[in-house]
Amino acid sequence: MSHYQKLLKITTTAKGFTRITHKVQEAVADSGIRMGICHLFLRHTSASLIIQENADPDVLDDLANFFSKLVPEDGKSYIHSAEGKDDMPAHIRTVLTHTSEQIPVNQGRLVLGTWQGIYLWEHRSHRHDRELVIHIYGES
Repeated sequence: MSHYQKLLKITTTAKGFTRITHKVQEAVADSGIRMGICHLFLRHTSASLIIQENADPDVLDDLANFFSKLVPEDGKSYIHSAEGKDDMPAHIRTVLTHTSEQIPVNQGRLVLGTWQGIYLWEHRSHRHDRELVIHIYGES
């Protein structure tokens, strides 16, 4: 069994979605692993990873709108506010989503569905530098 690991640095523009499918697939190709698992781990507590619709951007807008209602940024609902009124809601949104994902690899490619894309979901209001650990293991 072979292992490959890469640290991917992603700069977000602000609250929203950054599509990273292509960058992850490049890492899979670079790994030389033909069949196995691609494990993604985001090293942060105020951003998350999702696998979601990649064709209609309305889906991502609806997700963002739903979460803004579910976890409001009103500045008075939370005790923790040291980093701004968007910080604690960002932590809650991360708990409700994921900081890691696992995707099968077959024939050197991610085994995603036709309409699936991988996104880093920035939950903070400002730009951030994020780190994604990509670990691929399997048979070459």
